[in-house]
Amino acid sequence: MKKIISTSDAPAAIGPYSQAIRAGDFLFCSGQIPLDPKSGQMVSDDIAAQTRRVLDNISGVLKSEGLSLENVLKTMIFLTDLGNFQIVNEIYGSYFSSEPPARSTVQVSALPKGAKIEIEVIALADRDGVASDTSG
Repeated sequence: MKKIISTSDAPAAIGPYSQAIRAGDFLFCSGQIPLDPKSGQMVSDDIAAQTRRVLDNISGVLKSEGLSLENVLKTMIFLTDLGNFQIVNEIYGSYFSSEPPARSTVQVSALPKGAKIEIEVIALADRDGVASDTSG
């Protein structure tokens, strides 16, 4: 069974999608771009400010389900310029300082509303759960 997640702590969806979907112990967060949740407008053109806003938006979605960045298992980062990777990586590292999640980073030709960065995450709600060994 799935649960649609919607919170005012992150920008409203700008298309036919949900901010996130909860399915069992997993939360699948749609890609977040650097929109201010209150105004719905893009923050500064600066990649550092955009990266912080995106991570704060993700935190808002997670918080709505009683989760935090510590629950994130996997992130996917989309950048319009891999030349910004070092700046993004430094800021990202300050948000995921211990036990960072798995991550992919790719360059794309464009993002919605002219954003320079978009990040989506998959989080685990049950931090006390133990993975089963199914290797046989």
